[in-house]
Amino acid sequence: MSRKPLLISDCDEVLLHMVVPFREWLDTDKHIHFDLESGEFVDALRHKHDGTLVARDAVWPMLKEFFDNEMHRQKAIDGAVDAMNRLAEVADIVILTNLLDDRRDARAEQLRAVGIDFPVFCNQGGKGDRLAKIVADYNPSMTVFVDDLGHQHHSVAKHAPDVWRLHMVGEPLLAKNIKPNPTAHDRIDLWPGAFDWIMDKFESGTPAPLLDIPAEELDRFAKT
Repeated sequence: MSRKPLLISDCDEVLLHMVVPFREWLDTDKHIHFDLESGEFVDALRHKHDGTLVARDAVWPMLKEFFDNEMHRQKAIDGAVDAMNRLAEVADIVILTNLLDDRRDARAEQLRAVGIDFPVFCNQGGKGDRLAKIVADYNPSMTVFVDDLGHQHHSVAKHAPDVWRLHMVGEPLLAKNIKPNPTAHDRIDLWPGAFDWIMDKFESGTPAPLLDIPAEELDRFAKT
């Protein structure tokens, strides 16, 4: 029996909206305005009562609180559920998400609730090393990786250069401010187009070509 291809997908802003429900929660529960138009993150939060910047060291505890208690606010990116389940007819699929390990079950349950039911792996930092281990365990015919964060494509390019890398930013409010990442093989932000691109790679059955990326650039970004 021939080996299946493998799709390794990120979750937030690829399968589920994150920053918009986070912004809504900050507004209603924390009285904080999150300026998505700034193109930044930690410097985009201001107290509504006086307009002062939220201290950087206060942002990450709020993110933790959001993922502890508010993940139910996250809805599926348009087209993600259908695309993932159709791709599962021909490939193995896993979700590689940057959350602490103790949130794995909550993330898996959250995805099942919207109709995406595949193994979930948690990670911290660059995904390349963890992805390479997943690929070794699955031993697929070839692999496609999808993520919204450019530095994760750097990390995967360093640790698993023959994996196809698709840069996708599924949240339109973010996508317009984020440039295509040079270490990804392509940039597609809508799932109908991404589905066709991934299926084309699966049908070709060939590993990704090596991109001409200086080693020092990979080292600089891969562990971000």
